[in-house]
Amino acid sequence: MTQGIQAKKKQADAEMLSRIIAEGMLEKKGIDVVIMDLRKAKNAVTDFFVICSGNSDTQVEALMNSVEEQVHKHLGEWPWQKEGKANREWILLDYVNVVAHIFKKDRRQFYGLEELWGDAETIHVENSAFSPSHS
Repeated sequence: MTQGIQAKKKQADAEMLSRIIAEGMLEKKGIDVVIMDLRKAKNAVTDFFVICSGNSDTQVEALMNSVEEQVHKHLGEWPWQKEGKANREWILLDYVNVVAHIFKKDRRQFYGLEELWGDAETIHVENSAFSPSHS
């Protein structure tokens, strides 16, 4: 495969992964699910962030489990790295080119990732309907 074809495949894979992660979040009623396309953002550490909130420790953990199950079911992958499971306030699932952030509602507001990456294209996800917007 040429480098151009490999790069396009990687982008398509990252887009598909971000959508599967969002679906996993929606399955457990994740609140305010957002996909942030960071590919054109300056100094981005990954291609996409997928962010959602949960109302309780229990829901945050259920969201994490759902994301992991959906990604493994559809792509056969597990996160490369996982952080925050012990405190269930902000769980990060790192799939290298896509990073899932699952916040307890108040923590999400406190850290404000959407504001930090304001130059990213933001897609608000509701019930499998992906609607692009620019924040």
